[in-house]
Amino acid sequence: MRRRSPVAVVCAGVILLAGCAGAAGERTAADGRGQSPTHASSDVRWPDRDDRGDRRGLPPVVDHVRTRDRVVFLTYDDGAERDPRFIGLVRERRLPVSMFLTDSVVGPGYGHFARLRAVGASIQNHTLDHPALRGLPYAGQRAEICGQQHKLRSRFGIRPRLFRPPYGAYDTTTLRAAADCGIRAVVLWRASLGPDGALTYTRGKPGLRPGDVISLPSGETATLTLTERTERLLREIEGRGLRVGRLEDYL
Repeated sequence: MRRRSPVAVVCAGVILLAGCAGAAGERTAADGRGQSPTHASSDVRWPDRDDRGDRRGLPPVVDHVRTRDRVVFLTYDDGAERDPRFIGLVRERRLPVSMFLTDSVVGPGYGHFARLRAVGASIQNHTLDHPALRGLPYAGQRAEICGQQHKLRSRFGIRPRLFRPPYGAYDTTTLRAAADCGIRAVVLWRASLGPDGALTYTRGKPGLRPGDVISLPSGETATLTLTERTERLLREIEGRGLRVGRLEDYL
């Protein structure tokens, strides 16, 4: 993907600047998909510490899921990288990955993601045009989120329930617009995989832990392919005794 501006991520209820997300993965596919999750709850964050408004009906903001299962969650952003070998990896490992797609980035590449969906990937919402939503008026935010809902429904016949705001930047207006577009949870990340294959963390002590949401952003500067980065990450995940879970099953 094209290199983007710094990401806003949430830490202790305050929006901070970081870099734009990443994701990672599992041991064998069957493990992540057929089990009943035994999580307790999600780590939920809201945009402003002093926001005491009525939050009923607004989707939670999640970067980590509290769970007794030794799972982490692989999420991929934008849709710029269309590595054909990645489809084979997802199929062979039965990886329950979540693809957060931006229409203007995917362009003519929806067929690639249809093939990914056919081998078990889930398709989720990352806006039409990848703007930083925080501070935009309701109508503009709703157009970006609902517009991509309509695109994905026309392409795949689905209505995504998960949404990732570009750069991790959002506010209460984002949550209201997302709820009105049928979104059930806003998904950020605790760990991000860089183009060099190194993980960085938005909060807490470094190191993967059960329940982490990991983001693999597209990266045109990456020296490794998407498949190679994912395989390297899977080795690290497995080395820690973790596997990949299906995020939708835990939210």
